[in-house]
Amino acid sequence: MTKKPDILRIAIAQLNPTVGDVAGNLAKAREARADAARQGADLVLYTELFLAGYPPEDLVLKPAFLKACEKAAQEFAADTADGGPGVIIGTPLKRKSGTHNSIIVADGGKIIAERYKLDLPNYGEFDEKRVFQAGPEIQGPVNFRGVRIGIPICEDIWGDVGICESLAESGAEILLVPNGSPYYRAKIDVRHQVVIRQVIECGLPITYANQLGGQDELIFDGASFAIGADKTLAFQMSQFEEAVDVITWKRGEDGWVCSEGPMSKIPEREEADYRACMLGLRDYVNKNGFKNVVLGLSGGIDSAICAALAVDALGEERLRAVMMPYRYTSKDSLKDAEDCARALGCRYDIVPIFEPVEGFLHTLTQLFEGTKEGITEENLQSRARGTILMAMSNKFGSMVVTTGNKSEMSVGYATLYGDMNGGFNPIKDLYKMQVYALSRWRNNHVPPGALGPSGEVIPKNIIDKAPSAELRENQTDQDSLPPYPVLDDILECLVENEMGVDDIVARGHDRATVTRIEHLLYIAEYKRRQAAPGVKITRKNFGRDRRYPITNRFRDRG
Repeated sequence: MTKKPDILRIAIAQLNPTVGDVAGNLAKAREARADAARQGADLVLYTELFLAGYPPEDLVLKPAFLKACEKAAQEFAADTADGGPGVIIGTPLKRKSGTHNSIIVADGGKIIAERYKLDLPNYGEFDEKRVFQAGPEIQGPVNFRGVRIGIPICEDIWGDVGICESLAESGAEILLVPNGSPYYRAKIDVRHQVVIRQVIECGLPITYANQLGGQDELIFDGASFAIGADKTLAFQMSQFEEAVDVITWKRGEDGWVCSEGPMSKIPEREEADYRACMLGLRDYVNKNGFKNVVLGLSGGIDSAICAALAVDALGEERLRAVMMPYRYTSKDSLKDAEDCARALGCRYDIVPIFEPVEGFLHTLTQLFEGTKEGITEENLQSRARGTILMAMSNKFGSMVVTTGNKSEMSVGYATLYGDMNGGFNPIKDLYKMQVYALSRWRNNHVPPGALGPSGEVIPKNIIDKAPSAELRENQTDQDSLPPYPVLDDILECLVENEMGVDDIVARGHDRATVTRIEHLLYIAEYKRRQAAPGVKITRKNFGRDRRYPITNRFRDRG
């Protein structure tokens, strides 16, 4: 009888795959396995659907895609004939029972087991039931070199369906969980609690391997970890950073115990949010093949932080900032925009919009005869700016970075085909007060991996002055909106917490203000449907998480 091993070295491959790049993902997996072999690993654990990239969405419905993924899995399994570490890697597999979100376990040059995800998430940003079928039954642990390993997949440990407990009852000694868990604020604490609950249920140590990288709106932050059978944190990998870390597990009288592994410090709230926005912008630009980006730098806080994020994510040479002044643009804004561009070191151009705006007004004179000048004429300024940025995008191949925050997008204070133009918005899911908080944080810190300079990159005057679109004389945002601390609290109640008007009023808000903001939130849905994608930071972003009808007459009247 073969003696069971007393030590198992498991490498966690916390990597950044690209959806659809099967060959590239396989190459990345191979590189990580070679790294793990050099570190003495017995087994490499990859993340959910790694070979496909996660989430693959309707690519899974394409037979050629499924065929490419399975071919890559078979090739990778053949690699293990070299006597190096075995692998657990995620891939979609089409079988008689359906198309499954799956993993393969490979060792000795062949696939020794397949396992299929049982609990398919169908909420928030997830809609896996659309493209996958659940595994037909709970499958038992896999015998890997004498160790019985249970391999639930992501959502299999989030629900209360008893999968971990069943694996323990069928002889599993340790659970390894591949995940594709997107970031939102304080998500790490949520994951830890989910795993602790399962450890209590099954009595086994659980390793949680999480994907890294940006995929459209979603940010996968890594931060892989394990909770030991004693319910304590066994190891903690870094957040927002690729890594291949080898964890040493030793068999004791009471089961497997982690004896060696990283214990990385997790960033605080502002740093985490900023790094999520930075990673999201970097991956969206790079994975979609843009060489550089352009944005309108107005001298306001939103465009300033987006410029800082762009330089931090891509480098100063890949950002072109454009100030587009009109008659209402203040001297302060001109100076602030220039100071910001100089601090960041990016290219800065000034393109006045007087002639195009006046040309539009002249062209429309006869059509608008007898009407009062107002928001229509104001929006022509924004649309002229949007047209110039899109022309630069077309001419030079630069992606336009959109700069509207969540507070403005909530109440419709953004112009379609104007300041909403662009390919990606790194602050789309940040409320205005969060934009201020992150701006102050960035002036005092340089996040790991940032390519931008240290010191004050967002001029203090931009942070201190009253925000304004500067579309008319002496305009400020607060002319028509409540103060941002008030607005943001009402919006968080309505959007994040789905609170009723009576409950929001009970928090101390004026009823007329709350009902007005609720109305503005509903009627701006058609604008948000046409907005550029942007980084998800909160539990409920516009788009994947919050899908309200455009045609909607409901209003909460208590």
